[in-house]
This record gives sequence, C-alpha cells and structure tokens, in this order.
Amino acid sequence: MTPPESFSFARPGLEPTFRDPAGQLLITQDHALRRIRAEAAEEARAFLASPLRRELEGSGDLVSSEIVEPEGEKRDDSGEFWLRHPRVDPISYPWEWTPAQWRAAAELTLRLASKAIDAGWTLKDATPLNVLFAGARPVFVDVLSFERPDPRSRVWRAYGQFVRTFLLPLVAAKYLGWPLQATLFSRDGYEPGTLYRALPKWRRLDPRLLDVVTLAALLEGKGGKPQAGSRPSSATDPELARHILQKRLARLKKQIRHAAKTNATSEWSCYEQQASHYQSGDVEAKQQFVRGVLKRCRPKRVLDVGANTGAYALMAADAGAEVVALDSDTAAVETLWRTAAAQRKPVTALVANIARPTPAAGWMNREQLSLLDRLMGQFDMVLMLAVIHHLILREQLPLTHIGELCAGLTWHWLVVEWVPPSDPMFQEWLRGRDALYGHLTEGDLNRAFAPFFRVVERVELGNKRILVLFERAPDDVDMSSGGISTA
Repeated sequence: MTPPESFSFARPGLEPTFRDPAGQLLITQDHALRRIRAEAAEEARAFLASPLRRELEGSGDLVSSEIVEPEGEKRDDSGEFWLRHPRVDPISYPWEWTPAQWRAAAELTLRLASKAIDAGWTLKDATPLNVLFAGARPVFVDVLSFERPDPRSRVWRAYGQFVRTFLLPLVAAKYLGWPLQATLFSRDGYEPGTLYRALPKWRRLDPRLLDVVTLAALLEGKGGKPQAGSRPSSATDPELARHILQKRLARLKKQIRHAAKTNATSEWSCYEQQASHYQSGDVEAKQQFVRGVLKRCRPKRVLDVGANTGAYALMAADAGAEVVALDSDTAAVETLWRTAAAQRKPVTALVANIARPTPAAGWMNREQLSLLDRLMGQFDMVLMLAVIHHLILREQLPLTHIGELCAGLTWHWLVVEWVPPSDPMFQEWLRGRDALYGHLTEGDLNRAFAPFFRVVERVELGNKRILVLFERAPDDVDMSSGGISTA
C-alpha cells in the first residue's frame, strides 16, 4: 500500500511566523523555509560564513541551513534572501516535555551560548521554543538568534528570557508542583515575583533561588528594575567580559541541573515490572507478536499511543522505524526519553493524552498546532497496546470514535491489544457500570473498526487478552466481512 494523496508533512493551519523582525519561517511539505529580511541580511550572512556555524551544524546542535531561491518567488534586490532547513518531525512544544527534556534543551541553549561567546558571537534570545527534538536529541532551530555583540559588554541579553522561560518553570514544577504542561498558558515564562509570592518564606532563602527569584522579585518591587544579569554595565576588557559571561552561564547550568533533578515515580512508570495480570509467557508471546508484525510490515514511521516506559517504541526503533511515543504519565515518559537518549534511538517521546490532545495555541490558535494536527496521517503503523479499555472506561469514548481516530492517524497498519471485560484491569475501572461496558467483546471491536480496517492477524494470550493486526481498508469499502488469519 502506498500513502494516499493526503499523506504529507504539511502543517494545516500553521501560519508563517511574524514575531521576529529579522525574518519569517514558513513550513512546507518537505522543508522549513526562512526569509531573512534585508535589515538582518548582513548579520545572518556573516554567521552563515563563520566557523561557529560550521562547528554547531557539524555537532548536530544546530539545524543545517542552505541558501535557496524558493520556487515562484521573484528575485529580490533589496538584500533579502531565503534559507532552507530540513524538517524536524514531529514539531514538539515545551509543554509536552518532561523535566529531563527541559534540562536537555536548556543545556543545549547554554552550550551554544558559551561557544558563541568564545567565538565572538552571542545568542540574543533563549527560549525553549527555539528547540525541537529530533528523536531523543534536542536541536536548536533558530539561526537568527545569533548576533555579534559588543565584545566589552558583561551583559547576556537573553539572560532574563532564559530565566523566565527555562529555569523558573522548572523551579515552579519542583517546589510548587506546577506542571510543566501549564507553560502552554505562559508563552513568555514566569516572572520572579509570581514565584516569590507562591514560595514559602524559608524556600525564598535557598542560595540557588536568591538571585533568580528573591532578589529579582525585590528589585521588581522597587520600580521594575531588570533582573541581575540583564542590567547595563560599564565597558570592560573583552577577556574579562567573556570570563564574567561564562561564569554566569556556568551558574545557570548548575541551577538548571538542580531544578530539573527529580526522582519521580508513578503507578505507570513501574507498570511493566509490577503488572500482575501478565504471566511471563504472556509477555513473551506479546513481544513475539509485535516483533513479528514489525518484521512483516516494515513500517517507516510508528506512533506508539500509551507507550508507557517504551518497551515497544524501542522495539519499533530497533526494527528501523522512526517512532513517536505518547503517554500522559510524565514519569513513564521520562524513563522512555532517558533510555532513547542513552541508546541514541530515533524515538520522540511526548507527554500527551490522545484522548485530550494538546490544543492549538498562540495568536488565533495558529502559532502552535494541536497535537492531532501534527500527527494525523503521518504514520504507516500505530500501536495501541492495552490502550482501548482506557479510552472506553476512563474517557467514555465509543468504539466507533476510537476506530475513526485510528484511521486518521495511520494510513496502513494498526496493532491493537484488546482487553476483555473479564480482565482484572477492566474490572478495576468498570466501577459498577456493567450494563454499559460489561458486555463488550472482540466482535464489537471488529464491527466498530470495520468501516476503516480489516483484520489480518490475531493471537490470544494466556490471560485472554487478544492482539490484532489491522490493515487500512480502501475508503469506499466496508471490510466488516474481512477474513481473519489466526496465529
């Protein structure tokens, strides 16, 4: 089966960027195109010609750039020019990251800032929105963030922004329990005064928070003076200025490391080790089935919904697929991301709930896309292992709606683990609603999915759970009478 015409990497509804006066970013089906306006052209060309740019691209820390002339665009004599970047898919946003991913993105930003200072450059802004994850690796994607500074200045212009958008959300998550997902509503980060008022008095005296929270908040209260690190400074010897800036970056790195350090566990982050409703033989049979499906179908892009700590997402990556793994449990995703990063697997791990997907955000809801806008039609295989009963019992979603969602996500294969009402987990969540859900059978699943899929293969585990390989049906064919191959 080949992808339908609608299968593309286009981003429906995504508007060209407009906040940066130096340029504008356009997302196409195959690339990201960046217009460099005339007033920023000289600085941008100097950076593109610099050894720093070659070093950062060579290490993979900075997205690669190529000067191009987009088709259909008239040659511009004003000095404007265009850059073409490779696509980083899927686009992810900071409110879908775990604390460890925030730390990785922050450390990447500080590393680039440090190298830039040594090379006679600087980062003029420093926000998590300048970072995407290519698999498990963070990549800085805004080449217009680099500029040539006054070499005698002790000021890092982006200091305040880095603190507000990187450090303070981590501090709020660690000490106040504010979820990182809440940053969806705080595009410009948190103000020091907001955290100062929320923190207990004894915590305000923590040496790691004195400068970025307590002193900054007190200064704000005395006429709105800027934070330490961003106030004007007198001329300094260039070597001394670099030394002061590097010391400031080193302190920020320590603060980030401390704020992002968590030992969080959850019911689901330990699920695979503690699941009593799987015997060892059931686990082995399930893994064998999924491995066989991956070998048979050879998917290139896999979406693992409810990935937990990632056993099957990593299995798909080992089979040669690029993988996007979703789970709403932050501790589980943290474990998955750490494993994928350590093993350098092409797995993008996101904290997200497919039943309550991340909404669109920004100006007119067109700056940041919803989760489904970024995922629909992008995969030739979707894994939904032990997920559907969650959607039925916890989200009260009809099977037909779940089938329609799956058909939108994958254009070819779907792997489902059906959990019958007799299963202990199903019974735990049923909570007296037997009349509503206690009668559901595998037949109900197949009938609900028949307008979209045909059953290719199935296997029943010893614990009565059933694994099914579905294949997308042609859009105009009802596959309700499709055959079943029993393994």
